[in-house]
Amino acid sequence: MWNEAAYIERAVGYAKEECELLIGKGEILDYELIVVDDASTDDTPQMADALAAADPRVRVVHHPVNRKLGGSIKTGFAAATGDLVLYSDADLPFDMAEVGRAVRLLRYYDADVVSAFRHDRTGEGSSRAVYTFFYNVLIRQLFGVRLRDINFAFKLCRTRIFEHITLKSEGSFIDAELIIRTKKLGFDVIQFGVDYFPRTRGESTLASLGVIKTILREMFALRKELRGLRPVVDPAA
Repeated sequence: MWNEAAYIERAVGYAKEECELLIGKGEILDYELIVVDDASTDDTPQMADALAAADPRVRVVHHPVNRKLGGSIKTGFAAATGDLVLYSDADLPFDMAEVGRAVRLLRYYDADVVSAFRHDRTGEGSSRAVYTFFYNVLIRQLFGVRLRDINFAFKLCRTRIFEHITLKSEGSFIDAELIIRTKKLGFDVIQFGVDYFPRTRGESTLASLGVIKTILREMFALRKELRGLRPVVDPAA
């Protein structure tokens, strides 16, 4: 979360509500909610600390300097202690009820990662939809990974994959890097579609020129690194 005072209480509240429902259904045994405060300059840090003080299942990690999306996701994954970890943006881009569906799909198909895609993202403008289309095409061409909406902020992962995966991106390429490394190492990734809810508060910076330049730099660095990467999981096993 970076300057998400308008969203933090709702995001944490909805996540708690869904996790409690999943415990009641026997889908999970326990949960933790990790808030990564990316050096916010509004009231987000104080609000996050207050939520953690009121509920021991809420944990907060504060970045002393802003590390953008990639740095925040890496911090969250490193802090997670459960068998499964789901990451989401703070602006509630999907219905939290979809988490239970993702947990069941992970179990039914014995997958390692469930990655959601948006049924319709035209609500945030046609230009962003066009960016996403060409970005996914570029990922397919450079890495041979065919996945819809690879940068969407809904990825449920078995934490065991991070025994083999070390993410390096600091910017918004982190989503694609996670999926590319996961698939290149032989782990199983499945997808399902969700309804998408565009941001209604705060400001998104994911389409800025600086973000795009960082994505391209990290993309070509990963392409070079992956030449020597070999699967750790036999896809035929």
